[in-house]
Parts: sequence; C-alpha cells; structure tokens
Amino acid sequence: MSQPLNFKDRTKVQFHFVVILTFNLLYNLIPFFALKKTFLKLFGIKIGRESYVHIPVKFFSVRDLDIGDNSTINPHCYLYARKKISIGNNVNIASNAKIYTLGHDIDSPDLPEVGAEVVIGDDVFIFSNAIIMPGVRVGQGAVVYPGSVVVKDVAPYTVVGGNPARYIRDRKKQEFDKSNYGFWFAQ
Repeated sequence: MSQPLNFKDRTKVQFHFVVILTFNLLYNLIPFFALKKTFLKLFGIKIGRESYVHIPVKFFSVRDLDIGDNSTINPHCYLYARKKISIGNNVNIASNAKIYTLGHDIDSPDLPEVGAEVVIGDDVFIFSNAIIMPGVRVGQGAVVYPGSVVVKDVAPYTVVGGNPARYIRDRKKQEFDKSNYGFWFAQ
C-alpha cells in the first residue's frame, strides 16, 4: 500500500487544483468566442477554425487537448484531459457529455491512476449525458446516443447506445453539413 502524500506533495497537488479551478473560472467569464480561443491557445490547447467550447464547461486539466475545425463542445461538458484528448473535425458534443482519460486501478489496494488517450474521429456526434472512458477511440462518422457509457472503441459509421454502449446500427456514409454554433446559448 502506498504511503500518504507528504506535505510538499500535497501542496503541489493542491496547487494544481487551484490553477485548474482558476482556469475554469476565468474561461467561463470570458464573454466572446474570439477571446475564449485566444485564452485556450495561451494554455497550449489546440482549437481549429470555426470550433467552439460553450460555457459553462469544466476542464480538469489543460495538458493535452486538441480540437479540430468546425467542432462544437456544448455547455456543461467535462473534459478530463490528464492524458491526451483528440477531437476531430466537424464533431458535435452535446451538453453534459463527459470525456475521461484517467481513472484508478480498482484492483490495486492503493488505487493508482491509470489511463490512456481518447480519440474522437471526424464527423462524430456525441449526444447529451454520454460518457467516454479512458483509452476509447470513436471512429469517423460514429454516433453515441444519450446517456451511453462508452468503454470500448466505436467503429466508424456506427451508432452505439446503452450502458455499456453497444452496437445499434450502421450510419449512412455521406457528406455531412458543416454546422456553425458560434453564438451564445447554442445547444
């Protein structure tokens, strides 16, 4: 079993959480999308043309987050980017969706952190209240239905749903419209 954190390590961890709390507070107070993008880029987040992260949103880390062109992350989403999150082009992530890259090894007595990168391909639609777990790859053109818990990779152009998410049907391969949600309160 691991030893409790000493004062120096606890202080370091607590400082990280204060920085993230401050980051979230500041981001959610910025009124204009152009300023929001600049703010994200200052912290090393890559965000493409015509892409938007609506408020309020909760970042748990700003370490590794890449958002492609023409993608939208709607209000109340969690982006737990302690490992890398890659979001492709023309992706819509609906309200209250959560993307996690880190968890705990529940089979170890000291519950060490374990995780892996999450990759979301182009033309993906993730509905409200979906949860994407660490290490998952959501293939191009896939759809994740509301409330789904995705624990395994999702094949391209498939529709999944449920807890755990299971294959429901194929999605027609087509050219998808490039929607633009660069206005306040878009959902």
